[in-house]
Amino acid sequence: MQDLLWENHSSVSEFILLGFSRDSQINAILFTIFFFLYLLTLVGNGFIVTLIHLDSRLHTPMYFFLSVLSMLDMSYVTTTVPQMLVHLVCQKKTISYVRCVAQMFIFLVLGITEGWLFSVMAYDRYVAICYPLRYKVIMSPWLCGAMVVFCGLWGVSCSLIYTVFTMHLPYCGPSEINHFFCEVPAVLKLACADTSVNDQVDFILGFILLLVPLSFILASYIRIFATILRIRSARGQLKAFSTCASHITVVTVFCGPAMFMYMNPGANASPERDKKLALFYNVISAFLNPIIYSLRNKDVKRAFLKVTGWDRSAK
Repeated sequence: MQDLLWENHSSVSEFILLGFSRDSQINAILFTIFFFLYLLTLVGNGFIVTLIHLDSRLHTPMYFFLSVLSMLDMSYVTTTVPQMLVHLVCQKKTISYVRCVAQMFIFLVLGITEGWLFSVMAYDRYVAICYPLRYKVIMSPWLCGAMVVFCGLWGVSCSLIYTVFTMHLPYCGPSEINHFFCEVPAVLKLACADTSVNDQVDFILGFILLLVPLSFILASYIRIFATILRIRSARGQLKAFSTCASHITVVTVFCGPAMFMYMNPGANASPERDKKLALFYNVISAFLNPIIYSLRNKDVKRAFLKVTGWDRSAK
């Protein structure tokens, strides 16, 4: 793939990432904000992965998927944020053509994998609530592992299509990308060729990669809510709803902005709006996920108390 892309990239050997502002004071403030967001994201998601690994009571399909989500989030932000932090404090804001291609591909792999993982997590909740007695049989370790591997392979395959369709176009200048990383819509604007086919491919792939898993999630929750409403106990209904609330929240935070970004025609895209949307589904969602999943989760709180030795009931 790399040789094919090099043959077609024309005279551009590197790109300039414009980022958010040319004002050094504003960039210093942004550096501080994003540095702490990045640090807290790594600590929060790493904390979730560690707790799940250390506490045997969390060795269930739901928490297995949550640990995979946390690892994806840590990788996802690391693909873009460290480079963004460097560019906020340095005068040189360039990225080589090859690094741009690599960043685009890895970012897409992780994002697509995460989007489909959400549908797997919805299926897990569907089985847990609608078929509780058969849950452990249906959600076997083999099936859980196979679904995660499928999400990853699907992410790699679709990202390859996205990246090749974007980077096979000629790029002969200007080389300034109005973004903080090499994202497909922003890079396409620099192409010295008609990008209408790319816009159509992006829309079709956006439909497959976003609306299809969202349809699976919606179908799962329709069945889940129908089952919950048949529960006679109000306490039982509340408990069942609470197990789904965290998942619904993170799906909304991640998929909403991503769908708006990748299913909009290129001509209608606003660079400033796109940067804000990318921040939301790349940085903000990864930061919020461990907070959303741990604040109201009694199992995670119990595991934290046990691991830290603060659980008096265990003594």
